Amino acid sequence: MPDYRRNRVPGGTYFFTVNLLERHSDLLVSQITLLRSIVQRVRMDRPFRIDAWVVLPDHMHCVWTLPPDDADFSGRWRAIKTLFSQSIPATEYRSASRIARNERGIWQRRFWEHTVRDQQDYRRHVDYVHFNPVRHGFVQTAAAWPFSSFHSAVAAGDYPAEWGGCEDQPGLWGEREPEKAVGRIAPAPPSMPAGARH
Repeated sequence: MPDYRRNRVPGGTYFFTVNLLERHSDLLVSQITLLRSIVQRVRMDRPFRIDAWVVLPDHMHCVWTLPPDDADFSGRWRAIKTLFSQSIPATEYRSASRIARNERGIWQRRFWEHTVRDQQDYRRHVDYVHFNPVRHGFVQTAAAWPFSSFHSAVAAGDYPAEWGGCEDQPGLWGEREPEKAVGRIAPAPPSMPAGARH
């Protein structure tokens, strides 16, 4: 296994991709209210700013900024994943290695992280987050996806409501190539609490 070291910058801004282990699950959107409450709970204990966030059925992307002198994004993700896993029934399949480690079979063990370098890099990642449901074929426009900070960004004047993004977005950003969207229907959204940006 490679010796992977995460780039930790106190007060830094980071882009993340976090995946469920089962990549055809809809757990994140079916449990969106639970996920939001857990994120709020973790932010109360260990603050961070949400710059952008989108939740899709089996993965999520977000951009966070940590407080000055704090670079522990891994601890925050561990808390989010742990609290989420503890809050739902243990009905998922678990491999022998997960059983041996006393791990649930909900999340992929690792997550993708990128340290945002400058304003252009920031804008590119925030746009990518908001365009992602369109990229995956769930909706035709960013505004049509309910589980996104895009709506708060529009309200703040950061985007026009009709913004849809650019399909020429390079790279996979820590995720698999999206499947063909032909005939794909987005899961029915539960009622949407207030915007994702806090």
